[in-house]
Amino acid sequence: MHTNEAQLVALSVIGDIAPPTVKLSYRIQPVMGQPILLPSVGGISYNANLGDPAVGIAADHIEPGVSIRNSSDGANRALNSFACIGNRARVVTGEGKGMVGTVIGKHGGVEHVMIHFDNPAETLEKLVIGDRMQIKAYGTGLSLPDYPDVTVMNLDPAVLKSLVKPNTAGRLTVPVTHRIPPYLLGAGLGEETCYSGDADIQLFDEKAVSEYGLNTLRFGDIVAMEDMDHRYGRIYRKGWLSIGVISHSCSVQAGHGPGVTTILTGPANALEAMVHPEANLKAYLPQSI
Repeated sequence: MHTNEAQLVALSVIGDIAPPTVKLSYRIQPVMGQPILLPSVGGISYNANLGDPAVGIAADHIEPGVSIRNSSDGANRALNSFACIGNRARVVTGEGKGMVGTVIGKHGGVEHVMIHFDNPAETLEKLVIGDRMQIKAYGTGLSLPDYPDVTVMNLDPAVLKSLVKPNTAGRLTVPVTHRIPPYLLGAGLGEETCYSGDADIQLFDEKAVSEYGLNTLRFGDIVAMEDMDHRYGRIYRKGWLSIGVISHSCSVQAGHGPGVTTILTGPANALEAMVHPEANLKAYLPQSI
């Protein structure tokens, strides 16, 4: 599988560990109409990490691992646009200086990038809110000359090579844990770009959750979003397929749910998803997690 990797530029981007924030005193659970206050975006998630459940936890948009952002709007747009899943992030201040983590997702709206560290029970204790992390951003502009109809985004070339394989039918095959029907996608639809942010999976219909096994979603699961074209924003398009990584947890807010950061999109005659229960990002990063 040929890529244009030799043409890519590696560029530094930087962010600080972002504090948790709360916009409202509570959110309204839309089915029962109950007011609920739960842990939400930002900070250091000590027990919500790559491979852990993203559903069935007392959380609202919890981001796995460590959440970073830049206080400058322009610099934060660069951080969110250029950082790619699988890129290495180095701590450059504080007690954890020198520790290296891995980019595992992006979250739109709050505009955070999430970083995973090996042995989180030990390494996360060395970090504090405000510590800086520099990412060697590499992957923006990645393409597949032999598969021009497939668009790659938000993905380190090493992860692409580990994850995606050509098949004998002339398509690219990607392992996924779940297939998501288009009618379950909510917040994030209609955005102008998928090179940052995410789209949410709504989990308020019990029958649909059971049918598609969505109560087993984990942080880092690779999923297929059916009939979705994500080249220039997130739109419904019959016969297209978009692949993404679960990047934040479930939510009690209407229109929201587990977030998916897009990594591939293309027509079904060029891109194929094969269900595999262990298709989690942990298995495809350059180094074992």
